[in-house]
Amino acid sequence: MPTSEASRLTTFPEVEQEDWKWKHAADFLSQGDTGWTDKPNDKEVDEDSLSVDDRFNWESEKQKKLHFFDDGTKSFFWRAHTLTVLFVIVTILFYVALVEEVVDDTQFNAKRGLVACIVFFISLALVITPDGPFLRPHPALWRLLFVVSIVYQIAMIFLLFQSAKDARQLLKHIDSSLGEPLAERSYSRSCIIYDSNRTDDPFHNLKDKMDFFVPTHFFGWWLKTLIVRDWWMCTVISIMFEILEYTLEHQLPNFSECWWDHWILDALLCNGVGIFCGMKTLQRFQVRKYCWRGLWSIPGYRGKLRRIFGQFGPHSWIDFDWKPTSSLGRWMAVLGITFVFLAAELNTFYLKFVLWVPPDHWLNLIRLVGILLWGAVSLRETYQYLDDSDCQKFGRQSWTMLSIVCTEFLIVAKFDPVTITKPVPRHISIFWAFGLLTLGLWTVWNFRIDRLVLASPCRTLVYSKSESSIILKTPTPDVHSLRKTKSSCASSSLELKKTL
Repeated sequence: MPTSEASRLTTFPEVEQEDWKWKHAADFLSQGDTGWTDKPNDKEVDEDSLSVDDRFNWESEKQKKLHFFDDGTKSFFWRAHTLTVLFVIVTILFYVALVEEVVDDTQFNAKRGLVACIVFFISLALVITPDGPFLRPHPALWRLLFVVSIVYQIAMIFLLFQSAKDARQLLKHIDSSLGEPLAERSYSRSCIIYDSNRTDDPFHNLKDKMDFFVPTHFFGWWLKTLIVRDWWMCTVISIMFEILEYTLEHQLPNFSECWWDHWILDALLCNGVGIFCGMKTLQRFQVRKYCWRGLWSIPGYRGKLRRIFGQFGPHSWIDFDWKPTSSLGRWMAVLGITFVFLAAELNTFYLKFVLWVPPDHWLNLIRLVGILLWGAVSLRETYQYLDDSDCQKFGRQSWTMLSIVCTEFLIVAKFDPVTITKPVPRHISIFWAFGLLTLGLWTVWNFRIDRLVLASPCRTLVYSKSESSIILKTPTPDVHSLRKTKSSCASSSLELKKTL
């Protein structure tokens, strides 16, 4: 209950308290006899008729304002500099047009002109794009990442309209060593951990697997846990990706690994320990109090130094409670998030395969960092879209991220349809058929039809986005009718909650 409402209830007469309760009778009845809430029930509430105190303040609820304070100090780096950016851009263009010597090289001029167009677009979008959900270390950084994701998507669309040969040759303009066929490496040539025939180095097979990807697996899952913020979802995605490697090793030799490489080195050690460290970091963020003051208003050098380092941490913290089994809609949303997450992971391997980019090339690392940062904003936007009853629009970074994943897959499907259409082995097909059938049957059983057809003479079924569940909503009659039906409707609501 908001503070203003609570104080009003303690000072106003008892009659007005009762009138206030019946004014919020829909919320009261949906809680039965178990509690009270000041949240709007669902999307069907007429938000124009609600006062400010009646609205569900999602940010205040999730950020726990008792642990958050910001004095609103705006330094030089936090002010808009639109005219400054415009002056710098126009000055550079003046220099190129009137001062710089003309170079008679068509290829050089074309490359530089294309780069100049991209820089202008990024600069323009950087100063006019509104801030996103993240504010640290600076909102401009996240605006820049959003604009870069748009540029990346444009580049992917351009590649989609090329042939595979031309696309590979275009990469030579970025790095002349690209555009050459790759020798795919298999990690399952010998799965013996201790090779007694090699007395000089009996653990050579184990050492051979300890490459650049071991630390990237660990740190990658540490950071992925920070953006997903759920142990179960991270664990499921980690195990599912290992299963997908088993499934697709007939297409990409790079997926062929020893059993201990899959489940011990990858799933248990690299991924598991990374997820564990990520969860410990989340616990640290959850209990921390966020109090931000201007740098020059903090006394002492130690306090100033802590404030500088704190700039690179979260501005505030929101716990993600995905509640996948709370409703059919939330369950399908979580399945969709998992699917897109796995598709983005698979695109990493298939793109470098069809475009002939070596695994350790810096382009792969930059893409992975970009996908990770874009994914952090996307999941934050998606969670609020699912959980906040006032959020009616799908996030812009989520929209861009989803289009990137789809376009990358289409590039793979166009450039090498032979590889991705290789027949799946029979035992793999049986395994996936059984798994998908089990998932479908469990979904039908868990969200069985009686969840959707329960009815009451007092109320109708409504899907609550804010509560992520199906609740009963009472059409608001006059106060006297509500007083008469209060007992019967409250008991029905309590029985429904027990059933759900």
